[in-house]
Amino acid sequence: METKATLRGVRLSAQKGRLIADMIRGKKVDQALDVLTFTPKKGAVILKRVLESAIANAEHNDGADIDELKVSSIYVEKGSVIKRFSARAKGRGDRISKQTCHIYVTVGN
Repeated sequence: METKATLRGVRLSAQKGRLIADMIRGKKVDQALDVLTFTPKKGAVILKRVLESAIANAEHNDGADIDELKVSSIYVEKGSVIKRFSARAKGRGDRISKQTCHIYVTVGN
């Protein structure tokens, strides 16, 4: 049995999110939570929340045993780009692209 959790439109670039996702892919849930707790990156905090949500979904919806769960799949996709402008000299403007991503976590036996 597999249970999913998603988080869409996160203000984090997909490249930075994938670095964290690669560290916990395939690990047991308690090991993955330990890794995310002690990783000093913004993406680790966000991924930890999604992983905890997937664990809660598995326990509540499917009645799964938490001790047997592992991260069966986790991937981070590029989301929409938020476009902003910054004022420059002589009436010009520069575009600032703020990246977003979508995070998908699946836990199972």
